[in-house]
Amino acid sequence: MKQEFHTQLRQLREERNFSLEDLSLKTRIGTGKLENYESGVDTPSVQSILKLSNALEVPASNLLDGIRLPT
Repeated sequence: MKQEFHTQLRQLREERNFSLEDLSLKTRIGTGKLENYESGVDTPSVQSILKLSNALEVPASNLLDGIRLPT
């Protein structure tokens, strides 16, 4: 079963023992924005997803699977 983006992002970050600050430094995305992504308040741009996938060392498709597109 696919996880929602925000759940998957938090899980991947925690599995790698990254704090929000660590991930922020690796991606150059602010900690507030990362918190919004992890809480499901905000959806990242494609560019941000690519930064996150590189920092977390997972294919971008793993993160994209959990994003719900507006219908």
